[in-house]
Amino acid sequence: MKRRTFITLLSGAAAWPLAARAQQQTPPRMLRLGTASPNARTFPFWAAFDQRLRELGYIEGQNLAFEFIHTGDRVDRISEAIQDLVRRKVDVIVESSGHELGLKAALAATNTLPIVMIAIQYDPIALGHVDSLARPTSNVTGLYLRRPELVAKQMEILAQMSPGSTRLGVLWDMYSPDSIKAAERAAASLNLEVLPLELANPPYDFVVAFRTLAERGSQILLVISSTYFNRDRPHITGLTMLHRLPTMFSSKLYVEAGGLMSYGPSLPNMFRRAADYVDRIARGAKPADLPVEQPTKFELAVNLKTAKALGLDVPPTLLARADEVIE
Repeated sequence: MKRRTFITLLSGAAAWPLAARAQQQTPPRMLRLGTASPNARTFPFWAAFDQRLRELGYIEGQNLAFEFIHTGDRVDRISEAIQDLVRRKVDVIVESSGHELGLKAALAATNTLPIVMIAIQYDPIALGHVDSLARPTSNVTGLYLRRPELVAKQMEILAQMSPGSTRLGVLWDMYSPDSIKAAERAAASLNLEVLPLELANPPYDFVVAFRTLAERGSQILLVISSTYFNRDRPHITGLTMLHRLPTMFSSKLYVEAGGLMSYGPSLPNMFRRAADYVDRIARGAKPADLPVEQPTKFELAVNLKTAKALGLDVPPTLLARADEVIE
């Protein structure tokens, strides 16, 4: 049930008439697009990306060739796959892994091909990959989510949902170190003890992970979403129910899979915006001249069925704030 209209992203420094421009012009010559993705083409993020490209007039097999390399859990394949895309002479690379390793591999492979990044688990400015949001001044532009800044808010909302809980388990992996640091900083003001559990070497054994969380006495759980968690959403949410752990996620996709609640931007909409960047570059824009976008609106989703199964009464104030309630 939609509670409020959700506006996902706004341009940071300049308002591009992207949609209007696409409607006024047919796409240019054949566009060769490439990506090396840990997630399959059928994943909801990519479905949103493909849909937006179609809206912009790109039809695969007619004016679009999409070189899609599925790397799966093989982190070591990302660099090789991106080098392969460069050899295939793609026009634009979409760096969609979400973590810095993917962008570093793309930059190592080319300093001339346009790269549209979807930076979710790292800070491309602090790490020196772009000079600023307004003027990237390199062959990289795209979207950047300051995920660590969401963590404190996610913890605050979770504490409201389960006010008697003081021991917070945090599930994370090596690709989100900034987020676990943010959780530890926010813990004191919320009277929470953080019990972090890092997963390494995907594919991860979530059954063992949740058993460990239980042994450590976790009463509530924050899942710092990772590229290598997303595919296993139903499995993860099922384990939260098995262990009766009220859990906060960062994407509504987990709530739709049975998770209790989420707070964060719409990741499918971020991929839709990445398609807008691709279109803009295909029409002649330089990445250095396209401001990097950040989400400015975030959605709170609550699954009432899950809350009931966990024996939780959702506070009316929290329910009133929810953008979407699943009943």
